[in-house]
Amino acid sequence: MPEKRFRRKAFLDKITTKNRLVILNDDTFEEKFSFKLNILNVFIVATIGAIFLISVTSYIIAFTPLREYIPGYSSAKLKQEALMLGLKSDSLEFELKKNDAYIESVKKVLTGDLEYAKVNKDSIMASEYVDPSEYNFSASPEELELRKKVGEEQKKISTNLTKKETSKN
Repeated sequence: MPEKRFRRKAFLDKITTKNRLVILNDDTFEEKFSFKLNILNVFIVATIGAIFLISVTSYIIAFTPLREYIPGYSSAKLKQEALMLGLKSDSLEFELKKNDAYIESVKKVLTGDLEYAKVNKDSIMASEYVDPSEYNFSASPEELELRKKVGEEQKKISTNLTKKETSKN
């Protein structure tokens, strides 16, 4: 145990021993400036500097357009174009389904598999129709409570406004 303490004490003495860093003019040996340093101070300053440098670099990459040059990041313009192309492809897919249904119905009419009265554009559009009665549109108890609170707040605001208007007149 005393040997461990001795080693620990020797290590602490070694890293806290003051050393002098002197910058001299080589021609005149004039001292420009000097620092009293120890290994612990140098290590702490180097660590803080590295953390600062890493954080500044991360900030620059994360919050500036510079990130577009890093593989894996895409530009905002590219994301917007991809969204627009997705919307266009969805609408084109819908139109393609409509046209395919129309062509199928015309084929059935030409082959005589379908009555003439059943083929029209409205019936094709109705095949894509979703009946709203399938869905429950009634308000939940939470929504009713929220509506009640909002109504009460609006009444308070309107009464306060009318009081202010009457006091001004």
